[in-house]
Amino acid sequence: MAETFHTLIAKNKRNSFILMTLFMIFFVGLGLLIGTVWGSGEDRSGEYQVNWHFSIMIAVIAGGIAFLLTLLSFYGGHSVLMAVSGAREIRKSDDPQLFNVIEELAIAAGQPMPKIYVMDTAAMNAFATGRDPQHASVAITAGLRQKLTRDELQGVMAHEMSHVRHYDIRYATLMAVMVGCVVMLSDIFLRSMIFSGGRRSRRDSNSGGGAQAILMVIALILAILSPILAKIIQMALSRQREYLADAGAVELTRNPEGLCSALQKISSDATPLPGANRATAPMYIINPVMAAADDENDESSSIFDTHPPVSARIKRLRQLM
Repeated sequence: MAETFHTLIAKNKRNSFILMTLFMIFFVGLGLLIGTVWGSGEDRSGEYQVNWHFSIMIAVIAGGIAFLLTLLSFYGGHSVLMAVSGAREIRKSDDPQLFNVIEELAIAAGQPMPKIYVMDTAAMNAFATGRDPQHASVAITAGLRQKLTRDELQGVMAHEMSHVRHYDIRYATLMAVMVGCVVMLSDIFLRSMIFSGGRRSRRDSNSGGGAQAILMVIALILAILSPILAKIIQMALSRQREYLADAGAVELTRNPEGLCSALQKISSDATPLPGANRATAPMYIINPVMAAADDENDESSSIFDTHPPVSARIKRLRQLM
């Protein structure tokens, strides 16, 4: 049975929710484990004790820092991203056709008209940002704007509008902050182990703290592997969201071929995009950092890829035809 955009959206939302839930559990568990290692030791009677109050406090502090960073990203991330990308806001008189296309899509999606930005570069790409449809913006490069037909332009803008409509930017921001917090927490723990490792090792060997030594080894392994696992989860979520936005674009335009043709054009362009880096790459319709090395006919995908292979995306879109 061929997938429709309804079943595709439902499946990707379900998979994304599962990934987010697992990430939250993993993040809290890591904080508790590190807090347990820091707060454990022998009491006056020589028995090994775990200070659970301290462990929970560390997990709560880590969660509070992540929450504050998320708020800062929500309310200040838009202006930073636009500045880094070199995008400038335009008015309807600057590009009436582009505004008309986006106005049609906003009406079809039942959401407010986003702000529109243009990046003055010959590279071909686009992205959306905004914590919700009421605070959304879409940006397109001058190179892409000049080389797309109206149907292709409609497909690309529908894809970006779908990111906003599905609250993908909110998910992406949350995931980016969580990955950053996992890296930061792991780095702090590893550095504390390096500075205090010699003293703790001698103390544990003298007091026979085998249980604490085992916990420390487990925590060290997780602290090393956590950033890698967190990045894998983030990239998996990013790929799911691209499929979802593609399906959402079909829902709005009823024309999969427009987006298929646009994806083929963008993936064949090797012009470097100024300002693009690995931190902002997941925001674009096609990864601007890896686009030049991407083979349009290659369906292989790495667990560290921010986007699904273009050929896989086009194959799914044509199934919706």
